[in-house]
Amino acid sequence: MDHSAFSPNDEGLSWSVRALFDHIADGDLAELPIELPNVGHGPLAALQTLAPVVLGGARDLGAPGFFAHMDPPTPWVTWAATMWASSRNQNLLHPDTAPNAREIERLVVSWLAPFFGMSGGHLTPGSTVANLTALWAAREAGAREVVASSDSHLSIRKSAHILGMPFRAIDDWNTTGDLSDSVAVVTAGQTSTGEIEPLDAATSALWRHVDAAWAGPLRLSERHRHLLDGVENFDSASVSAHKWLFQPKESAVVFFADHEPAHASISVDGAYLAVPNVGVLGSHGATATPLLATLLAYGREGIAALLDHSMDLADELYRLVESSNDFDARSAPNAGVLCWRHRSVSAADITSNLSGNAFISTTIIDGEPWLRSVAANPMANADVVVSAARVASAQLT
Repeated sequence: MDHSAFSPNDEGLSWSVRALFDHIADGDLAELPIELPNVGHGPLAALQTLAPVVLGGARDLGAPGFFAHMDPPTPWVTWAATMWASSRNQNLLHPDTAPNAREIERLVVSWLAPFFGMSGGHLTPGSTVANLTALWAAREAGAREVVASSDSHLSIRKSAHILGMPFRAIDDWNTTGDLSDSVAVVTAGQTSTGEIEPLDAATSALWRHVDAAWAGPLRLSERHRHLLDGVENFDSASVSAHKWLFQPKESAVVFFADHEPAHASISVDGAYLAVPNVGVLGSHGATATPLLATLLAYGREGIAALLDHSMDLADELYRLVESSNDFDARSAPNAGVLCWRHRSVSAADITSNLSGNAFISTTIIDGEPWLRSVAANPMANADVVVSAARVASAQLT
């Protein structure tokens, strides 16, 4: 049997890298086999077949008109680091299968944890799992219910259900009732609006968790870190690295104020394990590698510059909306998220009629539809977005 597929192939890897520089037209998924082929195409032919589907058929998250979701473009250093990590396929479940990869994750967490007043934690595939992990630790510490605002992320309700804990939604953190046996989840960057809930809320709760999936990275910015003052007083925190730390999916961190007992409470041992398995995941890969590469490449100041620029883009979009005769903003941007709308054309009609080079998301707030622009793309152009929305609305008035 030919084992060359498991060794570097200069022709194939060089072609795949060159493809990143080429303008590849959108491919047709219908051209792929509808059943598993009995005979393979070969690695290079497979890549050549897939390039139009994978590269050409992907949304360009770094396009000037992409001012839509909490999904950023990724710096090229993460592409290289991800390829390296994939080539070695380390399994962080076992120290002997991932000696350096485990230490890389610990190093990355140790770099980031102090910005949140935390002692440590570990990576997860996203903040949904990070939130589940934190609530699990809270339950093991004695929490018997989950309390969160009605605008909390859907993962909080899901996590409570998975853990068999009652979920109580509240509309005002000043009227929560007894929290002595509760884990209170405060959101730093609501998904629809970007709003940061009061970080001095629920101080009587048995456990306080801050879901900082979106706004958490602002702690690295000297200009904006104050927006999360108080985050250091929580028992746990979740941050999505694949949002405002510009990482490939799937990458997030769950932090704990006192991570050793927290980790111990959510660890499971096994006969085949050299060390206990911590958290929800069993086998998992070296997702910390591209994050380490990014932090090492740009440092705190470089990441902060990207965040500050993104916040400025949201402010610029807000000024354009407020100065127009046909659009209104719901409020000034919250953590880089602006909700706005046309005065007579619905948000859904505008987004469905946008030109191919502009993208805006939508959301429902208090029963009303709004356009939603998230400053996750440092290359976004507010003029392009507003102009596209104006052209789309003009077609419908």
